[in-house]
Amino acid sequence: MTLVHALWLPILLSSVIVFIASTIIHMALPWWHRDDYLSLPQEDKVMEALRPFAIPPGDYMVPQPSSFKEMGSPEYQDKVRKGPVFVATVMPNGMINMTRSLVSWFVYLAAVSLLSGYVAFHTLPAGTRYTAVFRIIGVTSFLGYSAAIWQMSIWYRRSLGTTLRATVDGVIYAALTAGTFGWLWPR
Repeated sequence: MTLVHALWLPILLSSVIVFIASTIIHMALPWWHRDDYLSLPQEDKVMEALRPFAIPPGDYMVPQPSSFKEMGSPEYQDKVRKGPVFVATVMPNGMINMTRSLVSWFVYLAAVSLLSGYVAFHTLPAGTRYTAVFRIIGVTSFLGYSAAIWQMSIWYRRSLGTTLRATVDGVIYAALTAGTFGWLWPR
């Protein structure tokens, strides 16, 4: 029996369940992630000042040294001291393509479920107890949903509150994924 043959239903169903849960978290509980991004003071003026630069979409760090040697220069250190110092993602102008984002999110959820299923399939035999399946799938899917989020707080000073809220989301998603696999694990 192959992985896909044995686990296609829990992979697909857990992806759908987590997709619905994430929609509920973000749409029905808007207060939960409301403070993830702050507004700039005098936002309109900042946008107007930056508009002539036509900054292409991408990730930026300001100031951005060209080398380690430059980081030690008095000029660079003066830039850092004067500020602002920030990391920003510039997106294309216009409304966000929600269809693309939602499809990408679902594909990501399916990938996390597939990889978690892969680990469990090669770790646990058919007929394994619900709790053992829940434990293996729960840990592996939690890693997929939450572990890398912490790098943003460690290296780029992303708000700890934002990271903690996203981690709680990951715990919920992992529990739903684990519960679905435990329920549908091959007998």
